[in-house]
Amino acid sequence: MTGTGRRTVRSKGKFAVADGSDVSDVSRTSSRPSSKSRMDHRRDGSLIRILNVDLRVMLAIGLVASLAIFFLIQSLIAPVEESHQRPRVVTPFPSPKLMELDQFQGEHKESLYWGTYRPQVYFGVRAREPRSLVAGLMWLGVKDGRYHMRHVCQDSDELSKYGWIAHNGRDFGKQELVDQELKLETSFLKSRSQGSGYGGDWAVQIDVQHEKSGPSNELLKTGHMFFYLADESGNALSPNSHADENNVDSLLASGSRADVGAWQVHLNSKETLEVHYSGFRTSYIHNLSDLILQDLSEQVRNFGRLQLPDSSENSANILVFQVAAKIPFRMDITFVSGTEGKGSSSEQRLSSLQGASLSTQLQQKQAEFDSKFEQLFNGAHKLESDSTIVGKAAIANMLGGIGYFYGQSKIAYPHQHEGHDNYIAYWPAELYTAVPSRPFFPRGFLWDEGFHQLLIWRWDLRISLDIVGHWLDLMNIDGWIPREQILGSEARSKVPEEFIPQYPSNGNPPTLFLVIRDLLNGIERNIFTDVESRDVTSFLERAFIRLEAWLQWFNITQSGKQKGSYYWHGRDNKTTRELNPKTLSSGLDDYPRASHPNEDERHVDLRCWMLLAANCMQSISKFFKNGDIPGKEYASTVKLLSDFELLNEMHLDPTSGAYFDFGNHTEQVRLSWKEVRGENHHLKRELVREALERPKLRLVPHIGYVSLFPFMGKIIPPDSWILEKQLDLISNGSILWTNYGLRSLAKTSSVYMKRNTEHDPPYWRGPIWMNMNYLVLSALHHYSQVSPQLGSYSSLIFCGICVSLCRNVVQNYNQTGFLWEQYDQRKGKGKGARLFTGWTALVLLIMGEAYT
Repeated sequence: MTGTGRRTVRSKGKFAVADGSDVSDVSRTSSRPSSKSRMDHRRDGSLIRILNVDLRVMLAIGLVASLAIFFLIQSLIAPVEESHQRPRVVTPFPSPKLMELDQFQGEHKESLYWGTYRPQVYFGVRAREPRSLVAGLMWLGVKDGRYHMRHVCQDSDELSKYGWIAHNGRDFGKQELVDQELKLETSFLKSRSQGSGYGGDWAVQIDVQHEKSGPSNELLKTGHMFFYLADESGNALSPNSHADENNVDSLLASGSRADVGAWQVHLNSKETLEVHYSGFRTSYIHNLSDLILQDLSEQVRNFGRLQLPDSSENSANILVFQVAAKIPFRMDITFVSGTEGKGSSSEQRLSSLQGASLSTQLQQKQAEFDSKFEQLFNGAHKLESDSTIVGKAAIANMLGGIGYFYGQSKIAYPHQHEGHDNYIAYWPAELYTAVPSRPFFPRGFLWDEGFHQLLIWRWDLRISLDIVGHWLDLMNIDGWIPREQILGSEARSKVPEEFIPQYPSNGNPPTLFLVIRDLLNGIERNIFTDVESRDVTSFLERAFIRLEAWLQWFNITQSGKQKGSYYWHGRDNKTTRELNPKTLSSGLDDYPRASHPNEDERHVDLRCWMLLAANCMQSISKFFKNGDIPGKEYASTVKLLSDFELLNEMHLDPTSGAYFDFGNHTEQVRLSWKEVRGENHHLKRELVREALERPKLRLVPHIGYVSLFPFMGKIIPPDSWILEKQLDLISNGSILWTNYGLRSLAKTSSVYMKRNTEHDPPYWRGPIWMNMNYLVLSALHHYSQVSPQLGSYSSLIFCGICVSLCRNVVQNYNQTGFLWEQYDQRKGKGKGARLFTGWTALVLLIMGEAYT
């Protein structure tokens, strides 16, 4: 599928290895001749006969011995040969890792050790460690008069609101959750002081209230919280079966780990609490809520009590504590490390992370968060109160949605041997990353991450560099990075099996270059401190070889037939189900491309991404001009890809002033209901694609986000007539302009808001997306300053989009309590995944007019 010379290397099979038979068993019995044989031999007396027999025997023995030696040598060297035959696709890039830089060690590494790094659950804590001590919270919600367990973020729970309202990415976060008539606040605080184990101590304060003055449901008079601890390394956890009846500094559990030493977890509350527990021995925690429900069901069935059985399996590595109390109530759960020895300071540290002291520290952290937000995003513009609330939710959920994952990606790989799965495991790897959406996409996405970092680097530069470094360390020897990271059992439990394998022929927009460009501009404008500048410089110096390999991978695998052209690989040219074959690798999924994919395609968006990458590489080369980093070839690449006449020759439609893809295309394609013979020869009706005319090589006439990529990339000269044409397209209400932002596909397109299959509603065929609107606004901001003739026109459009976009996002947040994946272009309503605080959080940068 790659269409390159690398395919031969990737497809090589392993050398054949001998079967499992033991070569030492090959006939060792050289039987002694019988007396009858000796007598016959003497009677024969023929020398030739003797020689014939001896030669045959000797030859046979020699042959057997040779074969035995050969197979023995093969068995010894096979493992070595097999290791050398490891496929390139799962061979790491051979250069020092970014995460081995000094700036990511020591104080920085320890300061980020513990965190709310489990975005897929409503509240969870873990360490940045492959096999961590994990903590989390569940509770019993009520729906239709029945209890339901809440644990993993999912829309089917129908929480009316949840998400972080404050989070600093390091040691503090506050979250609100509203479940029917139940309201929870979870506040997280981390503390490091003398005597604590590695990474320090942490506490969570859980405040349980009624959303209204009193419950209308009898079941909600008592709250049932379930706090759990799980050791992924399998270390046994010890429950305290003699909890203090006075509920003062009650020890819940204790244990010991190599990383943090001896530890304890305590429960503290002013209210009267009833505590019960269960202990489990299992390697997985993604189905923990099922185990708890099973225990509760047995207790209700056998004893009529809704409580855990106060029992534990032998050597349990998971402990679950049920805390029940009359609502309202508040409880503090505190983890203290370094508790070994009589001289331990653990009692003092425990006291500081409970009760009034904990509440005071949480208030101080909240004040610091508010102050930093004001300084970074609100100082010059003075946002309205509603906008400030949304802006804080945007940055808080971006930082609170950062997760830590560890595992092996599945890579699609065509084995030559029958009986194997058609995938191969990537090497075990860790990933520290922001996630687009906690309920729908709680994992790493390569093209989303570049947009995430436009916000994160402004808040915490070191965290941003840490995340980008983790992503670049996932690069293989060919310069490829899997575009979707589904690492570990918890992450895989959220993804259908058929969508897990990653395809090494397919790329993803290299959006990490967006933040690289920002960092380079930041150094040039001298906005960083001396320490920050040194961090960025050392980071770029080490990252250069990986960034270079990434760009080279695109040039080798995604280049088109014409020099300076590119096309996204991975489109299905044999589909009979899709109206327009999807281009998942582009990130724009069902955005219409050429109707009949082939190697003649030219994709204008990928060409612009390549210019961004080449520009960054040239800038880094110039920055290190006295070092060993070469830069001559990037100047020629930049010159080629910024050739405006060549761009127009390949992609411009002079009549409309829009840029289009090029490919084998016809507009006469439709989905029609047909009777199709399925399994067991049964007939069924399906929507089947049919082309009513033969396609031909041409521009693909669909105006939308792709048509604006040269504009978004600021490639169009400020005095070009095409710039005015682009501004006309953007501001035309019959094409892209709406009262809520720019739609993804023009109303004039033949596939505007059309389904791509029977089951796939339109995705990038009309709805409004924040990341593309941000790039358009950044370009409008640029042209308003550099274009003498069209500056005021650009500024007018810029203000109109800003106002309509921000107003609609704020209005939706006030109505629903969420930021959304996309917004309807006709009524402005939030659509797609809710609690989508990935690139939709860029609304904060739009509010603060923070562009490159």
